[in-house]
Amino acid sequence: MTTSILKQLRVPVVGAPMAGGPSTPELARAVSEAGGLGMIAGGLLTLEAFAAQIDSVRDVTIGVNLFLPEESSGADVQAYAERVAPWFERFDAEPGVLPRRDDFYADKFAWLLAHPVPVVSSTFATFDADEVATLHSVGTEVWATVATASDASVATANGVDALVVQGPEAGGHRSTFDGSAPEQPLTELLAAVREISQLPRIAAGGLMDGNDVAPLLDSGAAHAVQLGTALLNTPEAGTKPVHRQQLTRATDTAVTRAFSGRPARGLVNEFMRENSEAAPLAYPDLHYLTAPLRAKAAAQNDPSALSMWAGTGHRRAQSKPAAELVAEWARQLGR
Repeated sequence: MTTSILKQLRVPVVGAPMAGGPSTPELARAVSEAGGLGMIAGGLLTLEAFAAQIDSVRDVTIGVNLFLPEESSGADVQAYAERVAPWFERFDAEPGVLPRRDDFYADKFAWLLAHPVPVVSSTFATFDADEVATLHSVGTEVWATVATASDASVATANGVDALVVQGPEAGGHRSTFDGSAPEQPLTELLAAVREISQLPRIAAGGLMDGNDVAPLLDSGAAHAVQLGTALLNTPEAGTKPVHRQQLTRATDTAVTRAFSGRPARGLVNEFMRENSEAAPLAYPDLHYLTAPLRAKAAAQNDPSALSMWAGTGHRRAQSKPAAELVAEWARQLGR
């Protein structure tokens, strides 16, 4: 089973949407022109920046990812802010405030209906059945990122076309609908999803090259793959310099809520070690709270207080143009 977009790909590789800077239109273009599918990360962008990024790559086939909004968890964000206050003093930064909770979701969704794209995927939840039908009505294929079999069941029932099955090995935010962080490995998760849904599966999590991907495709566990960490050190990515340096220097990754209030895998640093256990489930409250701190850390090339999202295979990230990497993966896959 496949979809019209997946069928068009010369190389069954999707460039993961990495919000917050690493994903750029240049990276999306490079992946698509090399035969894969590049993605625009719509999360954390203003509507104007969102529209501009998409319009800049209209001449190639790309997808767009949206962060679906969440209600407040009711967690004590102020108590956490007081806990991390010494960090703000250390970097001479002021705590950030929550500007809005919905990430301009309604505006972005409406814009995509008026200016359709080939694929739209969701993170943190699935589009409801009406939203799926509306996207279909303008010719857009709909994918949902899922991290549990139960979430995959909900997305399937809502009529999406494919599932991006995200294992715990993946860098960045876990796309569980309830904000949890289960540890079922990708291979087991793919099998569990296959039991409850016949939709095409796009595997994500810890995959760094064609040699990692081939067994999943050959066995039928996945129909395509989504790679993000493998692209972090490409020249087209917007990855911060200190983040690039730490990809090969840092030894470990861990899942933390310390920076954003939602479980996300990143390179272990001092801020994570000190605050992960105390951080509440409160996204995007903590994301905006810590944003000025993280900006100061990045500006000072100090990795101790920066969220550096990366998957378990981060030390294998290569400093090559994205097109070269996709071509290399294609050769490893015999494409």
